[in-house]
Amino acid sequence: MSYVLETITNLLGQTAFASLTPGNYVMIGVACVFLFLAIKKGFEPLLLVPIAFGMLLVNIYPDIIASPEDTSNGVGGLLYYFYQLDEWSILPSLIFMGVGAMTDFGPLIANPISFLMGAAAQLGIYLAYLLAIFMGFSDKAAAAISIIGGADGPTSIFLAGKLGQSALMGPIAVAAYSYMSLVPIIQPPIMRLFTTKEERSIHMAQLRPVSKLEKILFPIIVTIIVCLVLPTTAPLVGMLMLGNLFRESGVVRQLTETASNAMMYIVVILLGTSVGASTSAEAFLNVTTIKIVVLGLIAFAFGTFGGVILGKILSHITHGKINPLIGSAGVSAVPMAARVSQKVGAEEDPTNFLLMHAMGPNVAGVIGTAVAAGVFMAIFGI
Repeated sequence: MSYVLETITNLLGQTAFASLTPGNYVMIGVACVFLFLAIKKGFEPLLLVPIAFGMLLVNIYPDIIASPEDTSNGVGGLLYYFYQLDEWSILPSLIFMGVGAMTDFGPLIANPISFLMGAAAQLGIYLAYLLAIFMGFSDKAAAAISIIGGADGPTSIFLAGKLGQSALMGPIAVAAYSYMSLVPIIQPPIMRLFTTKEERSIHMAQLRPVSKLEKILFPIIVTIIVCLVLPTTAPLVGMLMLGNLFRESGVVRQLTETASNAMMYIVVILLGTSVGASTSAEAFLNVTTIKIVVLGLIAFAFGTFGGVILGKILSHITHGKINPLIGSAGVSAVPMAARVSQKVGAEEDPTNFLLMHAMGPNVAGVIGTAVAAGVFMAIFGI
């Protein structure tokens, strides 16, 4: 009888119930909310489902991301090795390659003024950097946090790793990906607040056709110029442009299909679950995380504001030839932010088609956020 009782006691002691804290239950609840938003509401399920499930796993079984030094057998948890690929900047760089292979840069080439709106949307990054320092973060931590304003998860992870902010990488990445997923909720109120009905109803002229030669030369020229000025951006900008060159060259169809499909989805699974697994209750439920989430929201809001305001200015200069709504797409969430520009414009006039126009600032925003990360690395001598 004592053997039976001892066995039952040992089994009960091995269940997760024996070690869960109130914080773990809170994070499990948060994970379930994320899953609801992804599955029921359709908020970027490709991002939120793996992130939420990683969050669920780590708060039930913390050892799934334990390092080899913290385990009795010297073997780390499964998601520890996934997470190492984040810290080594491998997964963020591969994500950029996939984005390049999936994205048509034609709208940006056809309308180079889009670069200005993509640059203006980085306003939130630099504002958040100053606010983070004011709130007590170190300069490197402030830089890593501020990139959330670009709504660019891979760049946020990349910069946090390069600046040695691994302890903050989890909250930064979750905040960045959460705001990427919530673009359809966060951006429209800001866009409507700072534009008039007449501005939102502006129809833009059809973009000029872009030749194949232009599309082939663009990634090569951008790589040369950007990487000569900021060599540290090569892992991101270089992979983005390599993926796009695969697409536009027309001679490596197999590489294009692999980069934009199989590889991209594999990387999303690895990156999403490992990011979610960095959100244990001990690491996530603290004042620092709250500050990061708030700063990220401020940065993202002001990034949207910066793009829209420059769009208004350009609209005035061009006598109504530019719809200011496309400026909001200057954040890096491709193609979500461009779709939001289209949606808000269509609410005023269902015949207004802004998607392709908005893709110009959207692609420029990806490049702009990577450049902002490169600027911070140059400042700190990384």
